[in-house]
Amino acid sequence: MSSHLSAPDSAGAQEHRGRPTRRAQVHAVAVLLATTVLPLTITGASVALPGIQHDLQTSTVAAQWVVNAYNATFAAFLVLGGAVTDRWSPYRVFLSGVAVFAVASAASAFAPTVLVLNLTRAVTGVGAAATVTGGVALLSVVLTGRAQARAFGLLGTLLGVGLAFGPQLSGVALETLGWQAVFGVPAAVGVLVIGLALAARPPAAARRTSAHPPFDWAGALLFTGASLIGIATLVEAPRLGATHPLLWGGAALSAVLLLSFVGVERRVAHPVTDLTLLRNPRYTAIAITAGTLMVVLVPILVYLPSYLINVVGLSPTEAGAWMLVLTAPTIALPPVGGILIRSVGMTPVLVTSVVLCGLGALGLVTLSPGSTLPTMALPLLAIGAGAGLPSGHIDRLAVSEADESRRGAAAGLFNTIRLSTENVSIAAAGAFIAAASPVGLRGRHFTDALHTVALALAAVAIAVATLLVVVDRRARGAARVEHAPGPVRSAVSE
Repeated sequence: MSSHLSAPDSAGAQEHRGRPTRRAQVHAVAVLLATTVLPLTITGASVALPGIQHDLQTSTVAAQWVVNAYNATFAAFLVLGGAVTDRWSPYRVFLSGVAVFAVASAASAFAPTVLVLNLTRAVTGVGAAATVTGGVALLSVVLTGRAQARAFGLLGTLLGVGLAFGPQLSGVALETLGWQAVFGVPAAVGVLVIGLALAARPPAAARRTSAHPPFDWAGALLFTGASLIGIATLVEAPRLGATHPLLWGGAALSAVLLLSFVGVERRVAHPVTDLTLLRNPRYTAIAITAGTLMVVLVPILVYLPSYLINVVGLSPTEAGAWMLVLTAPTIALPPVGGILIRSVGMTPVLVTSVVLCGLGALGLVTLSPGSTLPTMALPLLAIGAGAGLPSGHIDRLAVSEADESRRGAAAGLFNTIRLSTENVSIAAAGAFIAAASPVGLRGRHFTDALHTVALALAAVAIAVATLLVVVDRRARGAARVEHAPGPVRSAVSE
């Protein structure tokens, strides 16, 4: 590396003639590369599930933990990751997160049993959470102005690219090198990212520890515990049975921890999440919408590849090509969504997106062993279009509902709601599929289970679309009353 990569920056994200320094560019590349590979660990694992289940001779419930262990720890540790980033430094948290992610991914590739694989996947999720929280903070420190805006825009695009092309790339890797490659390739990318981050020493602002108010450890630990125990209870429900005391004990413990979390957040001076934001009905509606889009998209993204491989009889590469019909709109349509939001407003676009997802899920009830891509293209495109139209914009809409001083908290709570509902959806869908498919992810039972899941997802989407319309009408009515002349306002209130 050239010498000015290690030269000190007096202004942190110092720029020369309006352009970021070489060191800042290297760190931006490292963060963007690390972020791109994260979706591959979700889509790749979903494509690899049939091979994992066959090679490791495991049950459907145990195989589902390959996906759920990663998702659960990723979502649960985001809150802790953000707090540690603020107190330890973005650079250290990012570098440590990528290191944990790479080592755990490599261990997953060599896992001899499904138990070891599931444990390493859980550790991978912790590393991913630190990578995201540290990486986003690092970008905001080493870049400024237009360069920072471009980097964050590219960050969203690359996340979409990883999600869209993940099934296809994973299918090729699976057929060429086996399911182990689905975890080995991200590990190799992680090593490359570590090399880049170490070669370009960051500015002091990215390394130093900042002064912050006391951290709400009780709230963070209660939320993490409630999330992990709740997901574990859902996933293990088919194996334990409806009357098993561990099932009901886990559900009760998760509920108690969640209620305790809410109580703590209301009392502490500096809560880990600002729950008062939920008093804003527009903010809450936007957050529920974002969660609903993931509730519909992600379970299909996880379990449809297994159906296409085990029941329809496609190769992993062919299954990945089918999934591209579902995921490609998440890249192509966000610009269209931005234009529509500016021209017709937020609510029509959000309602349309949720309805499209619901109709697409409803169309999946036609899925059968004889399905072809032409017969399934319309439902898959509808779901992808619904998820893609507001992608990126919905985050901005949610944060803009909060005062400027609370926008960081608004973003944190928004992402927590989105990821938590996504994880619950994956776990619930997987638990039902496992219970309804006694012979594993194959045959008529798997078909019937997917049909039921699709109907449930469609019902959730239609219910949320209806809620959005009701909330919007009430908000408009309240706004008209507020801006009406005094006598009229008094008459309406009476």
